[in-house]
Amino acid sequence: MLYDQLIINKMNSFEINKIIAAILVTIFLVFGISKISDIIFKVNETGVVSYKVEALAGSSSDVKAETSADISTFLALGNIDTGKKVFNKCKSCHSVAKEGSNKIGPALYSIVGRVAGSVSDYKYSQALTSYGKEWTFEELNGFLTKPAKWIPKNKMGFGGVKDKTDRASVILYLNQNSDNPQPLP
Repeated sequence: MLYDQLIINKMNSFEINKIIAAILVTIFLVFGISKISDIIFKVNETGVVSYKVEALAGSSSDVKAETSADISTFLALGNIDTGKKVFNKCKSCHSVAKEGSNKIGPALYSIVGRVAGSVSDYKYSQALTSYGKEWTFEELNGFLTKPAKWIPKNKMGFGGVKDKTDRASVILYLNQNSDNPQPLP
């Protein structure tokens, strides 16, 4: 009887060892493939431009008009009801109510048209306080696409809204939540 119990215990510890070994092999495999691919596909960062895109000929007002047409086409993809649903992901960190308080992130009521990093009772990252630009439709679109890339070293740990329709909808929803919603381009 005791002998049978010892064999069962050895088998159980052997099973546990196999599981731990499988987890460790998986971890080493993932990190190993990453390191090997870094070695194989080494990027030569010499600063040489591989493909140069020439600027459009014309005045800056032509470029601004083209950008406005692009953002209006982009915003036409969204709708406020979808924006409200998508914004539910943001509610744990941000308030959009008129008298809403700051949470982990600043209150977003009347954000469209406001200068970035300007809520007085919120402690922004240095990156956002020094950014100094106004939250236009274009700025919000860029920031919400990938916050860490748009304003490097900001403290917002959100990966971004990849879907264009969802992003346009959130921007429309944020614009609506204001005393003076900005006119759409």
